[in-house]
Amino acid sequence: MTTEQPIRPVLSPNPPAPLAASPSESRPRLRVLLLGATGTIGMATARALLKNGHEVVCLVRPRQGGRPTPADMALPERLSGATLLWGSADDERVWLQPGLAQTPFDAVVSCMASRMGSPQDAWKVDHQAHLWALKAAQTAGVKHFVQLSAICVQKPLLAFQHAKLAFEKALIESGITYSIVRPTAFFKSLSGQLERVKKGKPFLIFGDGQLTACKPISDDDLANFLAGCLDNASRHNQILPIGGPGPAITPLAQGEHLFALLGMPPRFKRVPVGLLDLIVGVLRVLGKLIPAAANKAELARIGRYYATESMLVWDAQAQRYDEQATPSHGSQTLFDAYARWVKGEGAPDRGEHAVF
Repeated sequence: MTTEQPIRPVLSPNPPAPLAASPSESRPRLRVLLLGATGTIGMATARALLKNGHEVVCLVRPRQGGRPTPADMALPERLSGATLLWGSADDERVWLQPGLAQTPFDAVVSCMASRMGSPQDAWKVDHQAHLWALKAAQTAGVKHFVQLSAICVQKPLLAFQHAKLAFEKALIESGITYSIVRPTAFFKSLSGQLERVKKGKPFLIFGDGQLTACKPISDDDLANFLAGCLDNASRHNQILPIGGPGPAITPLAQGEHLFALLGMPPRFKRVPVGLLDLIVGVLRVLGKLIPAAANKAELARIGRYYATESMLVWDAQAQRYDEQATPSHGSQTLFDAYARWVKGEGAPDRGEHAVF
């Protein structure tokens, strides 16, 4: 598969079952274009949209290399009930294909994001690809655009944050009804140290482990919130920070809970933030000579950002993060997920997003 090929509809072998009578039976059935459906949040959002009775069409980004991977072949089953269209959203020609340009949609829901957060990828995907999607939506008369952003854009220091903000601005000014959802940390991004702790290694923390806090939200709870934006008028034309249930959690508390679940005495390795600054500085200098080092410098900056900034609502006037001002949604907690993972029910595949 390549982006030069026409978009090919792939009908799921298992069409959605007829809707049973429920409190949602009066909800209008919308035709929704879903972007970013191959990620864990995108797949959860597809399930949530289908559960709400909507018709879902997923624009699926083909893998590089020209041939479908086993993961590609499994997508019709994993996105059962949805129609798949193959094509890269960052290729302007894709948006001219009949399957998109000549087919009406009521709404667009985007969970699409750059894979690594490098400047080139961020501006290509987080900004430009979304601009083409927005232009196509305006041309087609789409009424509502739901955008999955990130809470960290409140304090933009990184390329992907500026790219996301630039598209948020374009969306707000477009005239289309919008819902911009800015979630806190994902469970996936907080699963990275599970295996090292199980092997008896210490849990890594920066400083005293209490420099930051977050209210992590599960894929399913976030997907439920995203899908709910379509018919909840209070979420229209709003920027919506959202976290999971319960109080904010520090990295120190995360580590302590993991050790307790494993029945092991807590062991922590404290990493000074200054070490990250040194790494960023060295890579920045090397990046002036070696392009690959420049990308690594940006990844190091991303790592430093998440090591020192909380994923909570930022109170600009008080110059602090505000746990109480960070809304909660859903029922699944990070500690519930830890308990499942420790039992061997499987931690999420972090893939290319391991730095996050």
